[in-house]
Amino acid sequence: MKDYGVWTMFGRPKQGQSLDEVKNLLLAEVAKLKSGNFDDKVIQSIVSNYKKRQIEEYENNYGRADKLLEAFVLARGDHYADQTSLIDDMAKVTKQQVVDFANKYLKDNYVVVYKRKGEDKNIKKVDKPAITPVEVNREAQSPFLQQVSNMPMADVQPVWLDYQKDIQRGKAGAADVLYVQNTDNDLFRLGYRIPMGTYHSKVLPIATQYLQFLSTDKYSAEEISKAFFDLACAYNIYSSGDYTTVRLSGLQENFDKSVKLLDHLLRNCKPNEDALEALKGRILKSRADNKLNKGTIMQGLINYAQYGPKNPFNNQLTNDELKALTSAQLLDVLHTLFDYPQQIIYYGPKSIGDFSREIASQHQMPAQFRPVANRQAFTQVAQTQNQVLFADYDMVQSEIFWVRNTGAFDPAVMPTINLFNNYFGGNMASVVFQTLRESKALAYSTYANYDTPERKDEQYSVSAYIGSQADKFHEAVAGMNELLNVLPESPKLLETAKTSMKKTMQTERIRQDGIIYSYLDAQEKGLDYDARQKTYEALDKLSYADLKKFTEQNLANKPYTYCVVASEKRVTPQDLAKYGTVKKLSLEEIFGY
Repeated sequence: MKDYGVWTMFGRPKQGQSLDEVKNLLLAEVAKLKSGNFDDKVIQSIVSNYKKRQIEEYENNYGRADKLLEAFVLARGDHYADQTSLIDDMAKVTKQQVVDFANKYLKDNYVVVYKRKGEDKNIKKVDKPAITPVEVNREAQSPFLQQVSNMPMADVQPVWLDYQKDIQRGKAGAADVLYVQNTDNDLFRLGYRIPMGTYHSKVLPIATQYLQFLSTDKYSAEEISKAFFDLACAYNIYSSGDYTTVRLSGLQENFDKSVKLLDHLLRNCKPNEDALEALKGRILKSRADNKLNKGTIMQGLINYAQYGPKNPFNNQLTNDELKALTSAQLLDVLHTLFDYPQQIIYYGPKSIGDFSREIASQHQMPAQFRPVANRQAFTQVAQTQNQVLFADYDMVQSEIFWVRNTGAFDPAVMPTINLFNNYFGGNMASVVFQTLRESKALAYSTYANYDTPERKDEQYSVSAYIGSQADKFHEAVAGMNELLNVLPESPKLLETAKTSMKKTMQTERIRQDGIIYSYLDAQEKGLDYDARQKTYEALDKLSYADLKKFTEQNLANKPYTYCVVASEKRVTPQDLAKYGTVKKLSLEEIFGY
């Protein structure tokens, strides 16, 4: 409470826009605030939205504990009382008080920070010191760890989900309803889950971005945005490969109005050619930025390694196709989105009967849904021999990612996989992290994982990563290969992994609409039960011998695709050829545009 408060504003320039222009736009909004050039009603809307956020914070124990911690740290006896009365106090604030506050504090007392692209000529070079490997004693425990481990813990038992009892089911017109009641507060969360995603339509994700800029026959785009804010409700649309989920959340008292407003927007949005051209410009700028981002380039290499040249990562419109898109194409997607099959997901205070009747009357659906277009299929490739996929990137580091598709999904091995990941490479106490980063200092970041597919018709895959200095490239590769081939044994680490996993599952509670989304995730894998229970019950029976056998069957001495992002000046083709057939990929091959 002794430091100054700080207010920050942030802007990212679009294509062809200068940083000074962005600064002036932001300061122009400050000027409106200082002159009182805003609607008086916005203050009440702000209070309603703050109320919603506060309720959301208190929905979980972390948020509750954080508020208690804040009251304790600030060491003011009345602070907690201030927090509990904050919403009521905010509602009493007048427009004039806001204007006076802005004029008092928002003067020319600011700093502008610009991030520009260029080369820093002032970098100081230092000689690399010799590093001696540190002996890792995985069996040792510090006094502090012992103290924490010995703290008494209540006998908390795990709670598993029963998808038949924990989720109620109903109908709203032709749509199935999945329902969990909110008995804690007056918030609702609504979802329309449509089995159509980017694997069905490359235009879909662009259309949903376009929506935010559109008006209707009744409202301007600004009026629609303000209306949602006034209702303290928010919507978002997310498309994965197989699904598009339209989510709406807010105060239950405004449920009817917000549902009707969202339906009205999707059904009646009108073209805005200027907005479409601006959106295309932003997407093109974002695509150019992606080609400068080493992490994004690596994601493209990984997808190429898993699926080949045609993969989910580059499954998008080319730049020419993007430029040729018309408003008519995008509006056809938006206007008909709710005409496709959908599951309606609701978490809120209404009873399932009341909700089903209400949503059927407020949400427009056809008597019979449209058929969904054919899905673009992506098939995981088999790694039959070592291969290196390389992308040239100007940097002093090197980043290496191991990829191997293994076998078909089998829920019976999930307990072994979960323990293996915790023991081998899933956290800072794991074998991979402790060996490669802490002991040998070969990595600034490293991990490994045996990945479970999202769908029952997909394969498991091995993924391992290490980021190191380019001059440690061969040592880093050798270090990871050694661990993939021979699993180190540490009884203490194995026991710690088991204990940690059990305590996590004992205390973890999947609640609210998380229950429904857990069920939907299980369905994709062909499961009708909470898979955590199988892992919990199997942990005490699993041994190092089980993990070793698993490693030998799925990881050890197997062919991998090495995905490498590095500078060709520092990691040469001859360096790469030591690990397999080398294929250098262009950015166009990686990104698809």
